[in-house]
Amino acid sequence: MQAVNLYLKKQGFCTFTPKAVLFDMDGVLFDSMPNHARSWAKVCTEFGLNMTEQEAYMHEGRTGNATINILTQRYWNRDATPDEVQRIYEEKCRLFNACPEAPKMPGAHEVLQKVKAAGLTIVVVTGSGQKSLLDRLEHNYPGYFSPDLIVSSKDVKHGKPNPEPYLMGLAKVGVKPNEAIVVENAPLGVRAAVAAQIFTIAVNTGPLPESALLYEGANMLFTCMDALDDSNCFFKHREF
Repeated sequence: MQAVNLYLKKQGFCTFTPKAVLFDMDGVLFDSMPNHARSWAKVCTEFGLNMTEQEAYMHEGRTGNATINILTQRYWNRDATPDEVQRIYEEKCRLFNACPEAPKMPGAHEVLQKVKAAGLTIVVVTGSGQKSLLDRLEHNYPGYFSPDLIVSSKDVKHGKPNPEPYLMGLAKVGVKPNEAIVVENAPLGVRAAVAAQIFTIAVNTGPLPESALLYEGANMLFTCMDALDDSNCFFKHREF
């Protein structure tokens, strides 16, 4: 497969032997990004920090603290104080939790079924730290996720686009970069996964152009999780 050959050449690996699949959560497992985008836009207006819903998609994957400081640097010429970060993020979470419950992403369950049937370990690597979403994993996808194989914003010092979250995901399952696949929908998440030297599949479930994901180095691109499911591209073979 050409995408694999290009990945091996770029990263300097001789083999690609998937043993685990690392999934982002928002925009991959749940169609929750519209709620996040609306909540960020509204809370920013309340605090005098202008951010459109479209821009919120560009920040997807960052920790709340990092996102807030980008905005306060832009409008206040300084980082937010810990108290300001807490107040802004708590209000953002309140607004998000007041939104209608985000549905499961179409096609995600079918992809998880194929990954599990292939004997690959499933890991979640998310920039979210909101307990409401993390709690929904087991409720909506029973039997697929283990609490000790979830990396959230509370587990890392540096969020995406830093590779730390994905490197931690590899460490949790005990595999090397060329023994894993990442499924991501956000440009910053793709950048983080590529920096961790992991084969990265992008699924464009949001409003951003495909070029935003390809620019960050995605090895493959699908228009949605249903398209990834239909491709069945990595779940039949264990070595390339």
